[in-house]
Amino acid sequence: MALMRRAYNLLFRRTSTFALTIVLGAVFFERVFDQAGDTLFDHLNEGKLWKHIKHNYEKKDEE
Repeated sequence: MALMRRAYNLLFRRTSTFALTIVLGAVFFERVFDQAGDTLFDHLNEGKLWKHIKHNYEKKDEE
């Protein structure tokens, strides 16, 4: 109960800190969700994406 009271007093008591908490939470959630989606996509398409097969098609410059 003390933790909830402290969170309320620190983050949700004033409108300005409440709005800032919501905005920062949304930005953080978006970044985590985007990274998780990219990781899942890369895992499901392993060996099919250009970054995985480009070494088969690039020519090496011989000097």
